Amino acid sequence: MNELPLLSLLVALPWFGALLLWLWPKAPVRGLAFIFCASTLVLGVIAAAGFDPTRTGYQWTERHAWIPSLRIDYHLGLDGMSLLLVLLTGVVSPVALATVLRRLESPRLAALLFLLLQGAALGVFVALDFFPWFICWEFSLVPAFFLIKGWGGAGAGRAAYTFVVTTLAGSAGLLLAFAALYAATGTMNFVDLAQLQAEGRLPGLLTAVGAGVPTLAFVGALVGLAVKAPLFPLHTWMPATYAEAPPGVALFLTAVMSKMGVYGFFRILWVLFPADLRVHADLLLLLALGGAVLGAMAALRQTDVRRMLAYSSLNHVSYCLVALFAAAAGVKGHEVAVEAALSGALVQAFNHGLSASALFVCAAALESRAGGSREFARFGGVRAVAPVLAGMSGVALFSSLGLPGLNGFVGEFLIFRGVFGLAPWAAVVGTVGLLATALFLLTFWQRVFHGPPAGAAAGPFPDLDRGEIAVLLPLCVLMIVLGVAPGLITPWINPLVTGWAATLPMP
Repeated sequence: MNELPLLSLLVALPWFGALLLWLWPKAPVRGLAFIFCASTLVLGVIAAAGFDPTRTGYQWTERHAWIPSLRIDYHLGLDGMSLLLVLLTGVVSPVALATVLRRLESPRLAALLFLLLQGAALGVFVALDFFPWFICWEFSLVPAFFLIKGWGGAGAGRAAYTFVVTTLAGSAGLLLAFAALYAATGTMNFVDLAQLQAEGRLPGLLTAVGAGVPTLAFVGALVGLAVKAPLFPLHTWMPATYAEAPPGVALFLTAVMSKMGVYGFFRILWVLFPADLRVHADLLLLLALGGAVLGAMAALRQTDVRRMLAYSSLNHVSYCLVALFAAAAGVKGHEVAVEAALSGALVQAFNHGLSASALFVCAAALESRAGGSREFARFGGVRAVAPVLAGMSGVALFSSLGLPGLNGFVGEFLIFRGVFGLAPWAAVVGTVGLLATALFLLTFWQRVFHGPPAGAAAGPFPDLDRGEIAVLLPLCVLMIVLGVAPGLITPWINPLVTGWAATLPMP
């Protein structure tokens, strides 16, 4: 079964759907787009069914020589982390597409661009050679730019340019890092480079190129990935982009594209630069805590729903990075804490994608019923006139809050279990962010959904329609199921995390 070119199909089918939409003028746009968008979830489930969590290394691998003279391969593979993110993309993409296309009279171009974006994100999660990986990493910016600029708000043009320019500047660092790795080793393949690192040869090969090359390569990769995640203070593109982008695109940016940065931190920095990561772990941990705490504080000050969700995303993704950097600073005798922190980071990345997606859909529903306004002052008492919207918003909100019994609790618990055993001071600081998160989310809940109907809710304010319920219901069910049974996803990542903890250079 693993001999099927499943991963090639996974990446290619959304792109093929985009090609059909371009070449077939009379195509049933919405139906065709959803078929190819949903192919990710179907193939992801097939990959999960055939995935053996007891095996080490990559599964469903495909490797073919692409540019032999440069030792560049077409190399795809799946481990527990990439499987988790492929499934997240499969769940979130139809939700995002439905939100993007809702009420568009001419959806062809928007659907085409979204399928291109989806395929590029999948390529990042399964490519094991830097060349195809970087092509997908960069190409994802093109459809994202046009989706934001073409269908965003009044300030969408500036937000789109800021997003692309900032990310491209970071990508220059990634390109520099892998140019150094290629000059030192003659390969850009992640698996081959990881093997050189495991044998202890990679640092010496980099040093042979130049005394400062190892540090230069590490910093270049760090900056490139930190912009995408984002890591504080390289998050400045995020609030305006999330606020001005169409809701479905903002949803995809936070649920999937931010996870491309988190994925890169593990796949590149953790695996290829463990010693450098360890040396700088304390500084990076402070920056990640800054994103967690200051992100929550900034969210508390917002009066715009989507800007609040943007800073909320910074807060939640930063906790993934807090766990990673705390684990990088681990010492012998604390391997269990390292494993807990790393497991928490991956589980949190998946679960945040679900809860953030649902919150952006709910924000879009509020916005559409208030004539395009996103200000808190335009709402009040929504629960009385739209109880279904209030109920589903509550599930997403309390999941994001980390309420026990919902999926958001599991990742946060593992993160703080691990961080407290590795850097207690960081866990204490991080709880300030948790308290601020509770404060801004509950303030939002109280001001918008409780009290007598006011603002937009005082007039005609329809509850969720069938389409909106169909989009939100699967997310709400998953948030409840994974809160009660997190063991449905943790077996895929447990062996991977154990291996990472075992190979970490701890004093």
